Amino acid sequence: MNNPLPGFPHFDRCAVMGVVNVTPDSFSDGGQWLDPDAAVAHGLDLVARGADLVDVGGESTRPGSQRVTEAEELRRVLPVVRQLAAAGVLVSVDTMRAVVAERALMAGAVLVNDVSGGLADPAMAAVVAEHGAPFVVMHWRGQSVDMERRAVYDDVVADVVAELTTRIEALLAAGVKEEQLILDPGLGFAKTSEHNWSLLAGLDALTALGRPVLVAASRKRFLGTLLADPETGQLRPARQRDDATAAISVLSARAGAWAVRVHDVAGTADAVRVVAAWRAAGTS
Repeated sequence: MNNPLPGFPHFDRCAVMGVVNVTPDSFSDGGQWLDPDAAVAHGLDLVARGADLVDVGGESTRPGSQRVTEAEELRRVLPVVRQLAAAGVLVSVDTMRAVVAERALMAGAVLVNDVSGGLADPAMAAVVAEHGAPFVVMHWRGQSVDMERRAVYDDVVADVVAELTTRIEALLAAGVKEEQLILDPGLGFAKTSEHNWSLLAGLDALTALGRPVLVAASRKRFLGTLLADPETGQLRPARQRDDATAAISVLSARAGAWAVRVHDVAGTADAVRVVAAWRAAGTS
């Protein structure tokens, strides 16, 4: 679903969000783009390869990770956001902190991607409401350090939809406009592999809420589990999961996702264009 978002271009297909992790410990590319110049160069390369927007994050949210300080997150993120925005890139800031979100928006970011959906920082809703920026509301049950013990559901699709609906209502009550909201099922966050597959298969239940949906499956552990070595059981390494990620991008685009968030942009950029051409041919 490509609903109009405030101050944002309308995409005629599923959009591609490229990932720039300015962190030493992200699960698949930690340390690669910690230097601001390297991070900016990588962001520009992602755009050249087909990314529609670039998501800059300064704090790892992999399972078991510990939080960094606000000052450190700002130090990592702001120079990269500022330079990419100055170069004309649509920049999303991946943060759970209201101060980081506000400073990034002032530096040129146009979207806030909060994996906590505004739960980690009570001030986030006010910042998003004041700036009127699109806001990704991810399904979240707690910090990464102990998220795995929270992966208990009666019906994961129904429970995620219900919990996201509650977050939507709270954000609207706090002054955020419905037109700002983008939903994310939170693959891998307090979810088992089976939960992730159920959410992907039931993506229509999320799109039925009437807001754009972001799918962030790129290189995640459940893909490594699916592609594990049949003899040793060893998981497929994270950087060897990009073909599987592109397959998820195709299926997500077909299911009506507004955007997919990926590390390796080129394959997914081609894939979503194929989906758009296929769909257009069927309606001509």
